[in-house]
Amino acid sequence: MEQVYQFVDQNQDHYIKQLAEAVSIKSVSASAEHRPFVHQMGHWIESHLKRLGAHVELRHPGKQTLQGVTVDLPPIVLGRYGSDPKKKNVLVYGHYDVQPALFEDGWNTDPWTLTEVDGKLFGRGATDDKGPVISWMWVIEIYQKLGLELPVNLIMCFEGMEESGSEGLDAIIFQEADKFFKDTDCVCISDNYWLGTTKPCLTYGLRGVSTFHLTVSGPGRDLHSGVFGGTVHEPMTDLIKLMGTLVETDGKIRIPGIYDTVAPVTDEERKIYDNIEFQLSDIHNAAAATNTIHDKTSDALMARWRFPTLSLHGIEGAYYAPGDKTVIPAKVIGKFSIRTVPNQEPAEISRLVEAHCKAEFAKLKTKNTMTIATGHAGKWWVADPNTWSFVAARKAVEKIFKVTPDLTREGGSIPVTLTFQEALKKSVLLLPMGRADDGAHSINEKLDRVNYIEGIKLLATYLDEISKSK
Repeated sequence: MEQVYQFVDQNQDHYIKQLAEAVSIKSVSASAEHRPFVHQMGHWIESHLKRLGAHVELRHPGKQTLQGVTVDLPPIVLGRYGSDPKKKNVLVYGHYDVQPALFEDGWNTDPWTLTEVDGKLFGRGATDDKGPVISWMWVIEIYQKLGLELPVNLIMCFEGMEESGSEGLDAIIFQEADKFFKDTDCVCISDNYWLGTTKPCLTYGLRGVSTFHLTVSGPGRDLHSGVFGGTVHEPMTDLIKLMGTLVETDGKIRIPGIYDTVAPVTDEERKIYDNIEFQLSDIHNAAAATNTIHDKTSDALMARWRFPTLSLHGIEGAYYAPGDKTVIPAKVIGKFSIRTVPNQEPAEISRLVEAHCKAEFAKLKTKNTMTIATGHAGKWWVADPNTWSFVAARKAVEKIFKVTPDLTREGGSIPVTLTFQEALKKSVLLLPMGRADDGAHSINEKLDRVNYIEGIKLLATYLDEISKSK
């Protein structure tokens, strides 16, 4: 593999130039105005894969109504490089759409112009997820340039709607399970991050997420508080009361029965937490605050990864602009979510939330009306970190970074992980490229140059180690 590593080092500027080109395409999936750019990004990937000689097919999930406009969903790019029956078939997934970004939001540089500052590559999508996605293509290119044969058959699935719910993807994965994805031996996803900033990790678990909209309605229209204050039941007052019954300030969820199906922590699992290289200061640095709930690192990580949490996100219909507006809103919608863990089931979580909200609303003795609705309901995912795919990834990390990676779970959700596992019945691995401080979804998103370059080597080494697995 030394010649592969040398080639990567000698062509760093080429890879950064290609990443800059990808970042410049404003592939924001949440915006109808930007939808043409999402399609452009998908076809950019398609053209590179064809240039490399891969077999490429596009799957078109259909249309959607976005911001009052009917638009085409971006293509799902399916690629296959190699078909040697003696080789293992590795399926890799990533997404080419990104979060919105405006310079005036607080970016230090133009979010659509990749800018290197002190070894950090700043730009929207640099780490989430364009850097990792295009790196799989560079692995193919490296082997071609060196006249070497790729040690595995590589199957690729790159979508353009991950940041907006992956609409249409699940159905296509199940449709292609015995077609384009047939004979898949394992799945690798690089769409997450190291736990900290110095040590790589392998991720074997994710929490699920269920979102909720709690609506309280009263007057037929917004009212003047000077005229109607004290004479009508106010929806905002009822909503605040209800949202206050959901969670304690120490993070404990107050909904009866919510913890009943949470899997107990085993002794073996506890040992994993005891050996992870992580400090509370890492959370403090990432949050830019020291208001952590827990005093022990292991307790903080368990709260983040393997226990459910409820977060309040906002209130739709309330006045939020600067200044004062003395209005009584006619209808307000409280938005919150619950991150779920083994062995909680989304349907049961929704039932418990609905029962709690109805019971608490009845106690208010108000004449307003209340409804509670579940939005997205994605399930948790946990894999066995001792499978051959994880062993190969561990060996790859040890070769590139000279350290044994931490085994981690994550508090966030990547629903496609579970979809691949259920559709293909194969091991799924999360192999992160970026660091915890990359700022994905935030202003000044970045990917460290060293993570990008060494990450290309890591992906190539992972495929090499997979080819040696038995």
